Amino acid sequence: MKIPFMKMSGSGNDFILIDHRKPMVQPERMKEFAQKVCRRRVSVGADGLIFIEPSARADFTWRFFNADGSEAEMCGNGGRCAARFAFLKGITGPSLTFETLAGRLSAEVSGKRVKLEMTKPHSLTLDQRLLIEGKEEAISSLNTGVPHAVLFVEDLETIDVVRLGRAIRYHARFAPHGTNANFVRVEDESLLSVRTYERGVEDETLACGTGTVASALISAFQGKVKSPVAVKTRGGEVLTVHFEIQGKDVKKVLFEGEVHVIYEGEIWEEAYE
Repeated sequence: MKIPFMKMSGSGNDFILIDHRKPMVQPERMKEFAQKVCRRRVSVGADGLIFIEPSARADFTWRFFNADGSEAEMCGNGGRCAARFAFLKGITGPSLTFETLAGRLSAEVSGKRVKLEMTKPHSLTLDQRLLIEGKEEAISSLNTGVPHAVLFVEDLETIDVVRLGRAIRYHARFAPHGTNANFVRVEDESLLSVRTYERGVEDETLACGTGTVASALISAFQGKVKSPVAVKTRGGEVLTVHFEIQGKDVKKVLFEGEVHVIYEGEIWEEAYE
């Protein structure tokens, strides 16, 4: 079977998107299918795979799989790609809602730009002292659809994101499911630079939407920035996070940036055998 797909990129996070309103991959095979087609050099290659499926309560629902086959609750850059994909395919209009495991999201599509209203963040913890590779670090954490840890650093260029990110990701504090790890430098009260180690990809990625939001909100809770916050990703794109907070409560958070279509094609069966 040849399966039509679109390859898209949100800030350097790349995804395979499939209109799955008429099922082509059985649910029990989705994990293995995602693992195989997300392999680089031997298949399509991507950070994740998104199935767009029908919903009775929203314009559509999605199933999102990381490159390792794990199903994730939420992905900010993937969410923006899904919104533009649905608009381009005529599934929705420019204003839309869709269901994820983290809850229902809304989005606005305007050309290449997509503004995504995120689910309500929760589980905020500030400056917990954790032993990371023999050194005590002040780690803050927040769930923005998926769990994120944030470590503020002075030198973002020389830090070993993969090694330290993996140490934080698998730290006992975040067991059993682990966390994503973000390394953040505050440039001024309206600009951050961020590098992210992503759980599921198990590597540094060029950008992470939920990590961008977590970094901006934790920075705001600590009085380092004010809304809106521009966030420079490793891929070079600057994303914008808009938010309203009262005390330790997030009233609203929106995540905005460009989404690019890379190509469309068909996945041959030999790519996922």
